[in-house]
Amino acid sequence: MTEHYFSETSATDAARRPLRVRLAGAERDLVSSAAVFSGGGLDKATAVLLDRLDVLPAVPARATVVDVGCGWGPIALSAALLHPDATVWAVDVSQRARELTRENATRLGLEDRLHVVAPDEVPADLVPDVIWSNPPIRIGKDALRALLLEWTGRLAPSGWAGLVVGRNLGADPLAAWLDARLPRRSVTKAASAKGFRVLEVSPER
Repeated sequence: MTEHYFSETSATDAARRPLRVRLAGAERDLVSSAAVFSGGGLDKATAVLLDRLDVLPAVPARATVVDVGCGWGPIALSAALLHPDATVWAVDVSQRARELTRENATRLGLEDRLHVVAPDEVPADLVPDVIWSNPPIRIGKDALRALLLEWTGRLAPSGWAGLVVGRNLGADPLAAWLDARLPRRSVTKAASAKGFRVLEVSPER
């Protein structure tokens, strides 16, 4: 069986490997392993999103922030580090990714504010104020579109999303498609860097 980073379980070696990365302005000693997305470090797309948070709306006080497709946790961990009063949810289909994110949250003392769940464990009444995500493009166009519609549909009326997508992986058509299906919001390019787009899904108007 061919495994992907978006597979639910993995038969590959689960041994942890040290991972030193810069998150929220400081070097962090974390862990990763095989069969998770960008297990060797911070991928370019996520780095672009985290570097250009300045172009997105301010995160409100005591926000509920969701990272869709958390991998080993860089976006969710950054949200919790940058916004100590926020409640952060990290969602991933991969059991190993969830385990790594929990371990990394514990390493950073964030375990009380960072909830790590599988998609079917997301509370039905969870209403995000903010979504930050490097969405799992490789799951396929139809599955990706359904995922993004589901999550943007959960946003609070004043809530917004910041998504990072590769230009050559269809960022512009995806933005246009999503914009056409969210009549009370707008989906625009907030920034572009290193071949990636940072897309903003606005609050309701």
